[in-house]
Amino acid sequence: MPRLAAALRGLAVAAAALMTVTALPPSAVAGTVQQRPSLALKDLKGLKSLKGPELPEEFVALRDVDRTIIQEMRYFTPHNFVGVPVDGYRKPKCLLTRDAAQALHRAQLSFLKRGFTLKVYDCYRPQRAVDHFVRWAEDLDDERMKAEFYPRVEKSKLFDDGYIAAKSGHSRGSTLDVTLVRLPALPTRPYVPGEPLTRCYGPRAERFPDNSLDMGTGFDCFDTLAHTLDPRIHGRQLKNRLLLKNGLERAGFVNLPEEWWHYTFKPETFPDTYFDFPVQ
Repeated sequence: MPRLAAALRGLAVAAAALMTVTALPPSAVAGTVQQRPSLALKDLKGLKSLKGPELPEEFVALRDVDRTIIQEMRYFTPHNFVGVPVDGYRKPKCLLTRDAAQALHRAQLSFLKRGFTLKVYDCYRPQRAVDHFVRWAEDLDDERMKAEFYPRVEKSKLFDDGYIAAKSGHSRGSTLDVTLVRLPALPTRPYVPGEPLTRCYGPRAERFPDNSLDMGTGFDCFDTLAHTLDPRIHGRQLKNRLLLKNGLERAGFVNLPEEWWHYTFKPETFPDTYFDFPVQ
């Protein structure tokens, strides 16, 4: 118990510091994405209950369920594969269906006892954010973040290779992008727009610094090395991926094999509904 209490105190300090990292002001953003008409929502098969600014009653803020899970909401900041804050992220906040949030809390309790904490990069994702990704992928001239997030993939192939799609399970509310951090946690340093980029699959010492365990690639790395059980991942990196995977699976989450960070709680509260209310 003394070890757990000390870990929680360290986590509280780190989480408070991290919020100052993710909440970058608009003045810190470099450049804008060329605007193109987004996909019409009526053209996306299977979408329903999209519109409306209010948080559905089945959704909760993760911080109201578990205050110890670190939130480093990348799409609120310019440090993502687009290079600017993404449409629909008005606050650096994790929203999830209540079932998913409670399951994540159960997993967190287990990890805390072992000296680790969960950290989320993305949770519920509004459809307008997915539309932003689609517009960006269609603009082949904008490759400002290629050197970090997709150095070995041609941008023209992002749709064919499955990295970008017109719909995302995140918009249903039970999917999240997550990693593990050893306690006591230190905050990840702020990204400075325009700084030199390093490949997301390079050695840990060469990648953008992240306070998480070494998973073999950075978050949102468009590369086959990000496949959870890629045979080229071994040793400590594989053990870290399996530590995350096994812990979340015991809580009811299912991993997407192509992304070590991507998990969905099953059964989903909204298996056929893609929402578009903003994160606020």
